[in-house]
Amino acid sequence: MIGNYLIGLREGLEAVLIVVLLVAYLTKSGRAHLLPRIWAGIGIAVLISLGFGALLTFGPRGLTFEAQEMIGGSLSIIAVGLVTWMIFWMAKASKTLNADLKSQVDQVAEGSAIGLVLVGAFAVGREGLETALFIWAAARATGETWQPLLGAFLGILTAIVLGILLNRGVLKISLSKFFAWTGAILVIVAGGVLAYGVHDLQEAGLLPGLHYLAFDVSGVIAPGGVLGTLLKGVFNFSPATTWLEATVWVLYVVPVMFLYLRTVFAPKTAVRG
Repeated sequence: MIGNYLIGLREGLEAVLIVVLLVAYLTKSGRAHLLPRIWAGIGIAVLISLGFGALLTFGPRGLTFEAQEMIGGSLSIIAVGLVTWMIFWMAKASKTLNADLKSQVDQVAEGSAIGLVLVGAFAVGREGLETALFIWAAARATGETWQPLLGAFLGILTAIVLGILLNRGVLKISLSKFFAWTGAILVIVAGGVLAYGVHDLQEAGLLPGLHYLAFDVSGVIAPGGVLGTLLKGVFNFSPATTWLEATVWVLYVVPVMFLYLRTVFAPKTAVRG
């Protein structure tokens, strides 16, 4: 649940900040009458994200076990790819996000009504679709349904409150540090989802090694115990992990974490006069 809360918080805060920037720019530039177009686009994005989540949840039912595992494993891997892209994109685009959004608004503000609707829909929809897919993948990994949804909902709700407080100047936090550290944690969470996606493909018969375990600490960390549930909920840790799962986890987390930390925390090069 904590991992899903973090996903909802981070993705939600990204979306909220984008909405705040769009609304503030239109208001300050004397184009507040165009705000309904932005809100319409945001509403469409939310509906599409909810529909996508419902399709993921109820669509595979009725299929064979192997087909469900194949679809689940494939989508889990895609979710990891999207979240990884999002983490690096936010690390690089945060410095120019404000200017980029203003440029998009200026290009379509005086055109057809659909232009600003699409700006709002695309700006928020990307975050919504990524959240829906990753939460669904995390829910499959933990075997729970309502806890991941509740965690994500609470994270999004917290993001909305933080966005309002930041917009009104009541709260001041270092967003760069917030996104940097949450991004590092999400790399580990994504590694767990990737490993479980591989496990799904093993159970579907598409990948070998289902019965070859790298370790089995179920006797120490019971899957249904407090520690096992906590590790599963936060990092998607499985007490019984196959060699392929463990290998994939290491091959993902180690290089991605290294590249991410180098991207975010690399010292700035001094400009010589």
